[in-house]
Amino acid sequence: MQHWQELEQTQPAVARVLQNSIRRSRLAHAYIFEGGRGTGKKLAAQLAAQAFLCRNLSGADPCLACPECRRAASGNHPDVHVLRPDGAVIKVDQIRELKREFSMRGMESGRKVYLVEEADKMSASAANSLLKFLEEPDGEALAVLMTVNSRLMLPTILSRAQMLSFVPLPPEAAARELVRKGYPEKEAYLASRLTSDLTEAEALFGEEWISQGREKVIQLVDDLIRKPRDSYITLHETVMPFFTERKDLETALDMIMLWYRDVLRMQVGQSEQIVFIDQEDSLSKQAFQLSQGKLGNNLQAVMDARRRLSANAAPQLLMEQLLLRLQEG
Repeated sequence: MQHWQELEQTQPAVARVLQNSIRRSRLAHAYIFEGGRGTGKKLAAQLAAQAFLCRNLSGADPCLACPECRRAASGNHPDVHVLRPDGAVIKVDQIRELKREFSMRGMESGRKVYLVEEADKMSASAANSLLKFLEEPDGEALAVLMTVNSRLMLPTILSRAQMLSFVPLPPEAAARELVRKGYPEKEAYLASRLTSDLTEAEALFGEEWISQGREKVIQLVDDLIRKPRDSYITLHETVMPFFTERKDLETALDMIMLWYRDVLRMQVGQSEQIVFIDQEDSLSKQAFQLSQGKLGNNLQAVMDARRRLSANAAPQLLMEQLLLRLQEG
């Protein structure tokens, strides 16, 4: 069972608005939840649906024990309807079927909920059909339309629903959530800094990709200090064969940038903020060996390489030139 406290940890403003509306029995008939993947839109929709249907509501908290709560939590409530794209889009036939369902009285409580995932992917006919439904809801209904980009939705739909924006998760919160889900802590800290999208962060763990990539980047930055002549071998035999796609190499450059920022944090006494949490000894040694001026130059070199890569520079030549700059005194 899920609770408002879970949403409060990541989206306090959204949780506050929804709880206040529920306490006052002032839930809007339609909401648009906008935010990146993994920011808690589905959780908020499920909590709002449970509260809307609960028979024994206490303040804003669904009792989690009545049949409505249990069925809503399990995804089997007959009066909760979830729409997802059928292929690339949500089709008008799906909206017509939803209307048919709503034309029948709610089976349990007389109330109905419909949750539309990826609402920006409605076809034009589906969006217009839904618009009429929003304007003239049949009975007590709660609609939640979830999207990563509300600008792709009809302005007329936007004007008939209350917008709630879900902010990207702070890195610390994302790391805690990844660890809670069972991902290794050291990789979770890194993943949460590489993307603010929790779903994208989880994807980095597929086939231990982030663990392997992390080790290869650590080897490269270590060789640059301890065995500079070997760094070219490491680049060509270890790094480039792993980070084969351009987007993967962009991630590698982001990791290198995070490494040098950690070295800088060690220099200024902020070791509690490092991302490579298991590499404190190596970071400390580099903090002693590299001046702040050299660190600044390294960070600039990595940022320049990242920018050039985005502008379609040749990856191998770009990385070779980056190594030269990182080895300069």
